[in-house]
Amino acid sequence: MGTGLPGLDCSLADSGVAVYENVHVGLQRRAEVVEQFPGNTQEAVWEMDVDVVDKDGGIDFRGPFVQGKRGNRFLYLSWGTVDSEGRFEMFRRAKLMLGAIAGEIISAAGDPGSRLVGRLNLTGGDGGPLCAAVRPPFISWSIEPRNPKSPR
Repeated sequence: MGTGLPGLDCSLADSGVAVYENVHVGLQRRAEVVEQFPGNTQEAVWEMDVDVVDKDGGIDFRGPFVQGKRGNRFLYLSWGTVDSEGRFEMFRRAKLMLGAIAGEIISAAGDPGSRLVGRLNLTGGDGGPLCAAVRPPFISWSIEPRNPKSPR
C-alpha cells in the first residue's frame, strides 16, 4: 500500500526534463505496467499472489510480478507519464526488495487467513516519485488478516 504520492506533475532536476505531466504509478508484470494509479491519488493498493518456495535450502519467490534473479528478487513499481491516448511511458522505477523481508514475517504470511502487506511513502527524497532499491525502514512489512472479499 502506497501513500504520499508525489502528484500528477513533477520536475526532476537530474533528469534534464523540466516537468513530467500526468504521472502515474503501476505494478510491473514482466514488461507490462498494470494497475496504474494517478500520481495525485490518496493511496495506491496492489494485490497479487507471490509464491514462496524452498529452493536448495533457501527461500525463493515466484510469480508473474516477481522480477530479478534468484537471491535478488523484487517487485517493480514503475512511474511514467500517460498521454491523451492512454499510453504509458516509463521514466522511473522502484524495486521493492523481497529478500529484505524478515524470515518470520514471510513464514507467518503463509498462515491460512493471513496476507503480507507492505506500506511505503511513494514520494522520494528528491520530492519526485520514489525510486531505487527499497528496503526497510523505507517500506514496512507486516502480516494482516486476509480480506474475505478479495479474490486472492
